[in-house]
Amino acid sequence: MKQKTTIITLLPLVIILAIIPFFHTEEPPARAIEPAGELSAEIRKLLDNEPVLDGALAGISIRSADGGKLLYEQNADTRMQPASVLKLFTAAAALSVLGEEYRFTTEVLADGKVNGGTLEGDLFLKGMGDPTLLKEDFEEMAKRLKSKGIHKVTGDIVTDDSWYDEVRHSEDLTWNDEHQYYGAQVSALTSSPNRDFDAGTVIVNILPGKKGTGAVISLEPDTDYVTIINESVTVDSQGKQDIQIEREHGTNTIGITGSIPADSNKLREWVAVWEPSLYAGSIFKKSLEEQGIIAVGKIRTGAATDTMASLISHKSMPLAELMIPFMKLSNNGHAEVLVKEMGKVVHGEGSWEKGLEVMDVALGEMGIDTSGLVLRDGSGISHANLIPANEVSKLLYQAQKEEWFPAFEHSLPVAGEEDRMVGGTMRNRLRDEQLKDRVAAKTGTLTGVSTLAGYVKTSRGETLIFTIMLNNLLDDREGRKVEDDIVRLLAR
Repeated sequence: MKQKTTIITLLPLVIILAIIPFFHTEEPPARAIEPAGELSAEIRKLLDNEPVLDGALAGISIRSADGGKLLYEQNADTRMQPASVLKLFTAAAALSVLGEEYRFTTEVLADGKVNGGTLEGDLFLKGMGDPTLLKEDFEEMAKRLKSKGIHKVTGDIVTDDSWYDEVRHSEDLTWNDEHQYYGAQVSALTSSPNRDFDAGTVIVNILPGKKGTGAVISLEPDTDYVTIINESVTVDSQGKQDIQIEREHGTNTIGITGSIPADSNKLREWVAVWEPSLYAGSIFKKSLEEQGIIAVGKIRTGAATDTMASLISHKSMPLAELMIPFMKLSNNGHAEVLVKEMGKVVHGEGSWEKGLEVMDVALGEMGIDTSGLVLRDGSGISHANLIPANEVSKLLYQAQKEEWFPAFEHSLPVAGEEDRMVGGTMRNRLRDEQLKDRVAAKTGTLTGVSTLAGYVKTSRGETLIFTIMLNNLLDDREGRKVEDDIVRLLAR
C-alpha cells in the first residue's frame, strides 16, 4: 500500500546544531523521543505487510501526552472519516459548554384547575432533552402526582417536545438505518427501555415456541405503542436461525419473519420507534393508570405555555455521569441530543445547525483547527464527516488541560474490561494481561471505516496519545486487528 509517510527520528546533536542556524530557528513540526526511530520502522513494517490495507487509506497520529509532541504521523493532515471517534469532539464540547453538573429537565404541567382530585383539563408532559427517562421515572412522576391528590384527568395527555426543532434525523442518515437502535429519532421527549439508555427504542425479545408455531415475542417495556406482526416459525433444533426484524417506515408496525431453532436462547433486538414523544406519552399514561389515576382523553402532541401550572419536574443524572453510557457504549442518540442541547442553551435553538456552530467555537477555543473539519452530526454516523488524525490527537492532548478531563477520561472504554460500563466497546479487545488498565480509547466503525483513538501507557510508564483512522476498507472488522497491533507496539 502506497501512502505518504512521515518518519520522525533523532539526528545526531552535532548535525542538528549545524543545520538549524542556516535554515530556521522555529521548532520542527515534530520531534521524536527514543525509541521513535525504531517505533516508526515497526509501524511502517506492520502497515506494509497488512493485506487488509491494500487499496485502503491509513491516517495515524501519535503524540507524547506530556508536551504533545508528535512522535509519528502518516497521512495525519488528510481529512478522513472518523466514524464514532467523532464522539470525542462532541463529548469535549458538551463538557466545556454545558458543564459536568448539567442536568436535563422534564416537566408535568396542567392546563386546567384541580378540583376535588380531578384535573379538569389536559395534562402536559414537557421534555427538555433527557435521553435517560425510563419506565421507572414515569412511574415516579405518576406517584408524585397521586401524592398531590390528583386521581383523574378529564382531558388529554399532551406530549411537548418543542424544546428542539422537528428534524428527527441528521441529514445523512439513510432509511436503512432508521429502524435500527443507532438510528433512532432525536426528540426532546423520549424514553429508554433499559439502562443502556438507547432513547426512542423498544426491546423485542424472541424465544422459540413449539415446533411448527411462531416464536414467542415480548417487549421491554411492555407497551401497546408498537404492533407486532409475527410471521416467524419455530423449527427443530438442527434448523437454521434466520430471524429478521424490521419496522415499516412511518409506522410502529414491527414485522418478525424467519426461523428460530427450538433450543435457541432468547434473542434481543432494539428497534427504534416512530415518533418517540408519543411513545413517552404512552408509557406515562400507563404509569398513571397503574397508580390508579384515570386518564380519560387520548395521547396527542402539543406545546405547553408559560401560563400553565407546573405540577412536578424530574431531573436527569448529571452530564459527567451520562458520559459513561454515551462514550462506553458509543450511544448515537446521546451525541445528537448533546449537539441540539448546546444549540438550545447558547443560541436558543435546539437544532443540528446551531449545535454544530457551538461545537465549532468550543473546539476552536481548545486549540483545534476547525477550518479543516467537516462536521455533519455529533455521533459520526455520517460518511460525510471528515477530520484529520492530527486534530484528533491534538484534542486528546488539549483535553488533559481542562478541569473536566477526569470525567472525559473516565468515560473512555478500557481495553479488556468485561464490565460493559467499564470496557464498553473495547471490552473484547486487547485483552492481553500485560495491557490491563493501560489502554483507554474510543472506537469507531462504519461500512469501510475503522478508527481508534485514545491513551496508552507504555512499559516505561509514559503515556502516549494515538489516533488510527482506516478508511476505504473492504472489511472494517479486519481493521481492528491492525489498530490493536499498533497499540501493542506503542505499549511496548
